[in-house]
Amino acid sequence: MKQDLWINGEWVETDQYSDLLSPYGQSKIAEVAVAEEKQVKSAVAAAQSAFEKMKKMPAHQRAEILEKVAGMIEKDKEECAKIIAREASKPMKAARSEVDRTIMTYKFAAIEARKIYGETIPMDAAPGGEGRMGYTVKEPLGVIAAITPFNFPMNLVAHKVGPAIAAGNAVVLKPATQTPLSSYKIAQYFHEAGLPAGALNVISGSGKKIGGVLISDERIKMVTFTGSPSVGQWIRENSGLKRVTLELGSNSAVVVDEDSDLNEVVPRIVTGAFSYQGQVCISVQRVFVHESLYEEFVEKIKEETKKLKIGSPLEDETDVSAMISPDDVKRAKEWIDSALAKGAELAAGGEVNDEILEPTLLLNVPLDEKVSCAEVFAPVVHINAFKNFDEAIEMVNDSDYGLQAGVFTKDVQKAFKAANELHVGGVMINEIPTFRVDQMPYGGVKLSGMGREGIKYAVEEMMELKLVSFKL
Repeated sequence: MKQDLWINGEWVETDQYSDLLSPYGQSKIAEVAVAEEKQVKSAVAAAQSAFEKMKKMPAHQRAEILEKVAGMIEKDKEECAKIIAREASKPMKAARSEVDRTIMTYKFAAIEARKIYGETIPMDAAPGGEGRMGYTVKEPLGVIAAITPFNFPMNLVAHKVGPAIAAGNAVVLKPATQTPLSSYKIAQYFHEAGLPAGALNVISGSGKKIGGVLISDERIKMVTFTGSPSVGQWIRENSGLKRVTLELGSNSAVVVDEDSDLNEVVPRIVTGAFSYQGQVCISVQRVFVHESLYEEFVEKIKEETKKLKIGSPLEDETDVSAMISPDDVKRAKEWIDSALAKGAELAAGGEVNDEILEPTLLLNVPLDEKVSCAEVFAPVVHINAFKNFDEAIEMVNDSDYGLQAGVFTKDVQKAFKAANELHVGGVMINEIPTFRVDQMPYGGVKLSGMGREGIKYAVEEMMELKLVSFKL
């Protein structure tokens, strides 16, 4: 299979193509076009031209296009799931779930397209405002550069493209190098749904090269990026006056208080820790358990982890498959070995079999170890005990990240204390930090980023407010 670029409503060939290999088994999936600077600039020019149509398009038409896309994905659910499974090595049960969420995300975008409105301003509330009326309108920004990661190749694209189209913008989309096929599939759907040519362009290739061209182009009015803190910081520092939204990952923690029902809590934590090999920004990485429950918790989570099936992502029963690359497996294994050398205990996993890292449980990890204080992005979780709730809050907050955190407790006072004192973008009470529904605000603090996704909130980020004042 040969995959060209998608620019201005047409497939565009390039001088160079790279082999796309499956993370599971390293078999060849496709030959994917590598964009050069001229193609990136062509995509931006196409988007700039299409924006003139998009900003004049009635809201109901934008909504109808988004609804049609949702319907097309619904019709091709299994095909879309297989694309995700092949290029991202995401187990089919997780891939199907992502497709379902993608459909819902575009439906939410269609709803929000119809709900964009301003407000009237009481001009005479201030001296000198007499005899005037004022109101605000919201206008699209223009061309938006969307840079997406490999771990949710359809739904995170939807969280950027959906609100951009809903608001009347045009988009240049740069998908992750490992997962471009999902984005090209979505571009086809939008084309068939009637989106003007150039309103959505997809360009694959070197992230550094393409990102550099997009960031420096004055026609780009906003950059929305999901990825690593180092790249996010570079984007922020080099974007000038462009608007920037960054979602940069985390080392998400969950607190299990002394009154928790472990029969309910443990399966949820195993899901949050090992779904899609832990390659989720809000994957459970740090677990802090009250000392009175610690030993029982460890035994139960070991038993639950053993139930996970490891294998091919295309098999329905698979829970854990290959990580996105052999280098990521090597890095995660090094972090595990470092923690063990510093006194941590291995309760489960820790080995690599057939290039798949086993789901790994570590106990009593020093909190300055990378597997605790950095983002492991792997099927690795550590479990430490705490004596009192204040100590648990402090340990969760002792991090450079702050995306989401979970707290299990039946004490309403402790629940509100956690809600008030945890320095994160989202606090999940009696739930894992991995919980997300697509209409909620989503984003973090500290190294976890800036700005918010979630369709309504992303639409706000992608529009400008204009005041109109009439002197009567």
